[in-house]
Amino acid sequence: MPEKVPERKSKISASRKLMLKSLLVATAQEALEQELEEKEEEKEKYLEEHTPPIHTSCMSLAELKTLCEELYAKIDVVDEERYDIEAKVLHNTREIKDLNIKVVDLRGKFKRPSLRRVRVSADAILRSLLGSKHKVSLDLRSNLKSVKKDDTEKEKTVEVNDWRKNVEAMSGMEGRKKMFDASMGQNQ
Repeated sequence: MPEKVPERKSKISASRKLMLKSLLVATAQEALEQELEEKEEEKEKYLEEHTPPIHTSCMSLAELKTLCEELYAKIDVVDEERYDIEAKVLHNTREIKDLNIKVVDLRGKFKRPSLRRVRVSADAILRSLLGSKHKVSLDLRSNLKSVKKDDTEKEKTVEVNDWRKNVEAMSGMEGRKKMFDASMGQNQ
C-alpha cells in the first residue's frame, strides 16, 4: 500500500496570498495599459510618416476634384487588400478548427455520453420518420404466421409417452449400445 504523505501547510497566510494576487493583477493591468498606449503612439507615428499633410487652401476646384479622385482610388486599393486579408484569416481559422477536430478524433480522448434506455412505441417511431402528417397504426400481430394448435398438441403427447419407455430401455450399458447402433445406422 502506498504511504500517505502528510499535506504541508502553506507558509503564506491567506491574507498574504490575497494581497500578492491583487498586486499581480494591478501590475498586469498597468502593463496592459502601457502596451495600449505604445500601440497608439506607434500608430500615430506611422500615420505621420506615410501621410503628408494636405494643403487645400491654395487649390482650385479642379485640383480638389483630382485630389479627391486620387484619395478614393487609394482607399479602394486599401479596402481590397483589407478584404483579401480578412478572407485569408477566415480561411485559416476554419482550417485550424478542422485540424483541431481531426487531432481530437485521432487522439480519441472525447468522452462518449452514457446512453439511456428510452421506451418508444412503433407508432411514435413511424411518426418521427414519416412526419406528423402520416398517421399509421400498426397491428404487428396481423403479419404473423398462424399456427394450428392441434398439431402441436399431438406432437407433445407422442413425445411424452415415448420418453418414459425410452428411459427404462436405454438405462445401463445396453441402452448406450442401442443408442450407438441407432446413430451408426442413420449415418450409413
